[in-house]
Amino acid sequence: MRLGPKIISAVSLALAAAGCLGVATLAADIIESRSGDAVRLALIDAGYDWTEVHTDGLQVHVGGIAPTEAERFKALHVAGTMVDAARIVDRTAVTPSKPLAQPRLSIEILRNDDGVTLIGLVPDTLDRAAMVKEITALSEGAAVTDLLEAASYPPPPDWESSVQYGLNVLARLPRSKVSIVAGAVTIDAIADSEEEKADLEAAITRRVPDTVEVTYTIAAPRPVITPFTLRFLIDEGGPHFDACSVDTPRNQTRLVKAATEAGVTDTPECILGLGVPTPEWTDAAILGIRAVAELGGGSVTFADADVTLVATETTPENTFDRVVGELESNLPEVFSLHSVLPEPAAEEDGDAAPEAPEFGASLGADGKVTLGGRLNNAVVRKTVESYAKAHFGAEAVHMATRVDEELPEPWPLRVLAALEALSQLEEGSTVVTEDFVEVRGITGRKGAKAEIARILAEKLGEAQDFGIEVTYDEALDPIAALPSPEECVELIKSAQSLDKITFEPSSSEISGSAVGIVNEIADILKGCKDVEMQIEIAGHTDSQGREEMNLELSQSRANAVLEALIARRVLTSAITARGYGEAEPIADNDTEEGREENRRIEFRLLKDEPAAEGEGSESGGTEAEAAESTEPTGEADAAPDTNDGAETGQDSTEEVQ
Repeated sequence: MRLGPKIISAVSLALAAAGCLGVATLAADIIESRSGDAVRLALIDAGYDWTEVHTDGLQVHVGGIAPTEAERFKALHVAGTMVDAARIVDRTAVTPSKPLAQPRLSIEILRNDDGVTLIGLVPDTLDRAAMVKEITALSEGAAVTDLLEAASYPPPPDWESSVQYGLNVLARLPRSKVSIVAGAVTIDAIADSEEEKADLEAAITRRVPDTVEVTYTIAAPRPVITPFTLRFLIDEGGPHFDACSVDTPRNQTRLVKAATEAGVTDTPECILGLGVPTPEWTDAAILGIRAVAELGGGSVTFADADVTLVATETTPENTFDRVVGELESNLPEVFSLHSVLPEPAAEEDGDAAPEAPEFGASLGADGKVTLGGRLNNAVVRKTVESYAKAHFGAEAVHMATRVDEELPEPWPLRVLAALEALSQLEEGSTVVTEDFVEVRGITGRKGAKAEIARILAEKLGEAQDFGIEVTYDEALDPIAALPSPEECVELIKSAQSLDKITFEPSSSEISGSAVGIVNEIADILKGCKDVEMQIEIAGHTDSQGREEMNLELSQSRANAVLEALIARRVLTSAITARGYGEAEPIADNDTEEGREENRRIEFRLLKDEPAAEGEGSESGGTEAEAAESTEPTGEADAAPDTNDGAETGQDSTEEVQ
């Protein structure tokens, strides 16, 4: 059957359409593939491997999570360079940004003679006006420059305790930088002397809150040593220093090394100071130490540029001459050497040798001094007596000397030098002869031995021999022997364990029988007046009566004890009084014995905790307030009675065990 023209035309058109569709589909696939591959490779080459590319016809979809918004725009720009930008479909996203961390809150406090400067970032809840007022008060009215910035962030843990501790120590540091962050305080300060440095270190470490870490550096200027003294000797006790001064740590190491070579076993305590007469002083000192070691005994004393070498009586003369000659030749020109070879003691044959003139002084543990021996004349005797009274006190000096007009001319100077050396001791004696001065005793100052050596070397002059046998006793050291706050409170508790503070029934008036224990507590607090601490006098009652009345009564009784201490001239600026009523029982209130035990006064050591406001807390007064009190210390101090239904019966106190 022959197909008609219409059918042939329709079939031809269908075939042509199918061919065009196939060609178009193939072309689209090729374009999609090549476009996608081109964009994908370009992005990978550019380092944007986080991108994902797929195509949909002529459109190129770019997706993925960009680390930053800038990276996202750069990736789209690279894709747009490979195909028409209009064909790019942006499916990218940006990694969500992390929330900003809270800034580090801190306060830098700079204090010097010109005032106080505050720098840092603090929470906006901080009462800056109150802090500036507190700093102004503790710095004795110095100008305070507030350069702090505030931020709307809550204070971190331990922030308040760190700030309060930093302000507390700032009061003791007139030249310092105190850096405060939450949980840590860093202190850099300058002290006027080594003694003040030790005092400041004790004050800084004594009341540190448990939650605060403290780091401190305190610098003290080196003392001016005059005369610049070194005394090295070898005697029955072996090689050792009586005094050791040095100008630099490097020279200190050199001296220690030379002393070790000479037989010294312990590390000597050399004082770093100013006043060295010449840069060659350490070289000369080392030569002197080696000379004594070569002699096998004796001493060498340096007082600035004056050098005295004293041998022992048993030193061979030729050895002495050789050592002295070598030392004299090697010493720098500025030094002047004086050498002494003592003559052996003459043996007695027949008649006894004439008595050598002597002066002696003894200092007792009670501070009294007895002077005995010989003095040149009445004028010298009066001078020595006045000099001794100036050092030891007018009532502490007892004269038992006699006049000997044949004494040598330098005798008074030797006696005065010995007395000045003796004044450096807590207990001891000194003996002065024509060719020797000896000082023995006990001291509570670590540097006393070196100070005595400097005094004798300066006052006695050249070519003079002296001996020092001084022992350091830590128990006599006013700084080392200072009790801790805990020890002070324990002393009060021990006294209360033997006796009780009692009050009149339902009254805040201290009973007459309690005068003794109050006096004893006052004496303990006076002995702890140099100890930095905060003490609370806590009043407690039993549960009888109304709670409000018991609280008021306990506060009145705590105040009465505080007032009694003021009357006894106790410094009470660091003592507060607070009543707790019946809130803190330590025994059963259902029995008479328990109620008796609950009625008490406690002395507590506060750990930098501010006294509660609104609860009747009363701060103690100053020394002036104590001095103004005219109430007799032997009588109990009265306060208004509060007997509105509060506890009844004879009241007494005892400490918490």
